Amino acid sequence: MPVSIRLDADIESRLDALAKATGRSKAFYIREAIEKHMEDMEDAYLAQAELEAVRAGRSTTTSLEELMRRYGADPE
Repeated sequence: MPVSIRLDADIESRLDALAKATGRSKAFYIREAIEKHMEDMEDAYLAQAELEAVRAGRSTTTSLEELMRRYGADPE
């Protein structure tokens, strides 16, 4: 799926230099960056959304002690 993005001049220059130095395409490195960091971004943004839901009272939390009791784990 084609995607268009705008990059800061510094990032674009670095990307150009990397592509030229290695003989790979700029698209290769953009895909690599997205693939390697997508999971971290998902974790961060989904955690932030859940934190906001908890603070707004739309979601609740469970203590570690309660989880251990519920699933039969010994806390010691």
